[in-house]
Amino acid sequence: MAGTELVSAAVNRRRFLLASGATAAAGVAGTSAGALLPRQREHPAVEPAARAVAQRPPRSAPRAAPYALTTLETTARLGGSAHTGTYRRLVSGPGWPLVVRKELATPGAGRQDRRTPLACFVQFTDLHLADVQNPLRTEFLRSRGASSWRAQEALTVAGAVALVEQVNALGGGPNTGLRPAFVMTTGDNVDNNSAIELEWFLTVMSGGRITPNTGDPRAYEGAQNSGLPLYWHPGDPHLRDLDKRRGLPLIPGFLAAATRPITSPGLRIPWYSTVGNHDDLPGGCLSPALNDFAVGSRKLLSVSAADAAAYAKALGSGDDPKSEVLKAILTRNAASARTVTADERRRLCTPHDYLAAHLDPARVGAGPVGHGYTQDNLDGERMYYSFKVAENVLGISIDTTYRSGHYEGSLGSDQLRWLERTLAAHSSRSYDADGRLVRNTGADDAHILVFSHHHSPSMTRRPDAARTDEPRHDGAEVIALLSRFPNVVAWINGHSHVNRITPHAHATPARSFWEVNTASHVDYPHHARLIELTDNGDGTVSLFTTLVESAAPHRTARDFDDLSAVGLASLYREVAYNAPGLAESMKDGVQEGWAGGPGDRNAELVVAGGPAAA
Repeated sequence: MAGTELVSAAVNRRRFLLASGATAAAGVAGTSAGALLPRQREHPAVEPAARAVAQRPPRSAPRAAPYALTTLETTARLGGSAHTGTYRRLVSGPGWPLVVRKELATPGAGRQDRRTPLACFVQFTDLHLADVQNPLRTEFLRSRGASSWRAQEALTVAGAVALVEQVNALGGGPNTGLRPAFVMTTGDNVDNNSAIELEWFLTVMSGGRITPNTGDPRAYEGAQNSGLPLYWHPGDPHLRDLDKRRGLPLIPGFLAAATRPITSPGLRIPWYSTVGNHDDLPGGCLSPALNDFAVGSRKLLSVSAADAAAYAKALGSGDDPKSEVLKAILTRNAASARTVTADERRRLCTPHDYLAAHLDPARVGAGPVGHGYTQDNLDGERMYYSFKVAENVLGISIDTTYRSGHYEGSLGSDQLRWLERTLAAHSSRSYDADGRLVRNTGADDAHILVFSHHHSPSMTRRPDAARTDEPRHDGAEVIALLSRFPNVVAWINGHSHVNRITPHAHATPARSFWEVNTASHVDYPHHARLIELTDNGDGTVSLFTTLVESAAPHRTARDFDDLSAVGLASLYREVAYNAPGLAESMKDGVQEGWAGGPGDRNAELVVAGGPAAA
């Protein structure tokens, strides 16, 4: 498995879920340091930099203020010198340019002057809101590699609230002038498939007060005050733990601040939800049969090398009984586990629980009721649906999870057939499996955007024990289906924790589409995407993908003494940027294995479409 840190995928908690070489971004030849003022350049794989052409903003949609709310103008960067050890503070760096991607269609001259804005929205993905005191977590794998545990995870709620605040502050999109109409989350909204994390997620999105603490309401009971030097102990001045030796700071009061109540304003615009493997399964890959451990009172933080190796092997193989191996380890080591306060709120969520929670009237926020899911979804426990993005723009959210336990994804035959019917109902012309043109005069033509958690490389065919009567279908089959419908503009997803934009070209240009894969908001580089769609009036459409950071300032307090919600959100980003080995692998302030190349970040994706292409 490709990546920048030489750590086995089986023992790297952030990466074992990212199958199929997910950390090897679809890089773009060449780099650019960007500029303090936004600029645009042609994709270097298509047109040499010497022929780059700066483009004016569309006349009909002047750039909105404050423009600095996106990475077009400024981005968080690690400072040049270490604070202590290898730990570096964050600073504000230059923005990233807008790169024109024209692998699928030739951008027409003057298109910026005749564009018709169609849609504008925001994608969140892989928030991984985490109850770090949950007994079912497997922090003990850090003994096999420093990168298999995140030092910043206790701050996921504060980070997500700051992201909501940023979206609420956005004006019009920089390329259309349209204000975002909604937010779509593309899965892994929570980390441990627990009821309390789901409650936190719904409250972050719809507004309200959250106490990111479980077990004993008066005390933290997790890895970070366990006394084990394997983990960062921010409040212990005496323990020289692994992370303090790397330079992570001493922050008295950190754990008390991380677990105190925080209030989310909630999104001021509607939001929709797509399910991910961590939403559906404990740990993103384990069996729901482990519920008794999740709600129990023994938290295992250290195991023998043999036990750690056995579980790492089970994770890495994919086919071994991961849940049975973990159950045996938890049972065998129960006597040496830390005693914690049992908490029924940590119970695992069934698909029915997940859907019912979204449909709860108390969680409506800015709407819609159910956030894409309906009573019909609940009755059939189906986590897929379609919705209106904008006039003549359709969104389709699909469920790519294996319910019996696996981090990879797939589609079942029933859902694949539903997807085909939905695409056909909104496409007056399409192609059958043999490439023959099919006309459907009764179709309601629309530009189509498909949303999922898994990206195409992480979708495989394997039996799903929870749905044994249904064959499964991989990413290649989904690509083949989508390419039969010229109205499909893009497939937008997450899971990989990497910014990557892939052109899916077809010999018939109208059958080409883009796959937009966005990095997580728990690992570097902490991005969401602002997505805009325009009809260029020349037989092409453009999808603009602009990365967005949270509202938290890039700079943290000089003495790490700002433990307000805002200060914690800034610290959340800074600690993530200081993950083991990350700074050493950066070039010009960017680690492209995670942040992607220039064309994977802020991009104009041109594709055949619109009335002139019909």
